[in-house]
Amino acid sequence: MTNKVSEYGICPFATTQRVLTGKWALVIIYQLSTGTKRFKELQRLLPGITQTILTRHLRQLEKDKIVQRKVYAEVPPRVEYSLTEVGQEFRVVLDAVEKWSLDYIKLLNASEISN
Repeated sequence: MTNKVSEYGICPFATTQRVLTGKWALVIIYQLSTGTKRFKELQRLLPGITQTILTRHLRQLEKDKIVQRKVYAEVPPRVEYSLTEVGQEFRVVLDAVEKWSLDYIKLLNASEISN
């Protein structure tokens, strides 16, 4: 069994970076923060993501205990993805990133206008 301290390191920023690896992790977490989604719904909400990449990210986020996958015993099968409690706690970070991004976009637009 892998030692989680050595796998994630002891630096909190390195741990966060490890969990958010990849182009899509943050936006997947954001989409799931708005509610439970099925795979195809997530794929529609994330234009440009392939089925393979979405599957890979969801599996990794599930392994990292950020996302939970619920399989219903129905025909046809139904699978839903949602954030775990730990994933929900990340909402505070998402809100801060969103605010920073909007402020940054305003700054870029203002500097573009003044140039």
